[in-house]
Amino acid sequence: MASTIDEITIDYTDEDGQQIIKQLDKQVLSKGAWTTIMFLFVEWDRRKGAWGAPKARIDRFQKKNGEYRSQSKFKFTSAKQAKQIMDVFQGWMDSGAFTGEEE
Repeated sequence: MASTIDEITIDYTDEDGQQIIKQLDKQVLSKGAWTTIMFLFVEWDRRKGAWGAPKARIDRFQKKNGEYRSQSKFKFTSAKQAKQIMDVFQGWMDSGAFTGEEE
């Protein structure tokens, strides 16, 4: 477990020492007791013996007893899916339906 935001990573190595998830980038979206981080990463494809296409994931972490613990996550499995989500947000913002500000 990580005790600071800088220590949080999604890099993962299995019990045989094979790296399965390789973090390519990390962007902290919010900090505090509840922290939101977006990761860019690749997963090892055992069948192909190669890294797969880049994916993105948003994780929410809660800090309890000095340690950050993952509470929820959403994985973007393709660039097409990420673009669809961006388009929906852009449409909501352009229409004024979503301003991102508290009333």
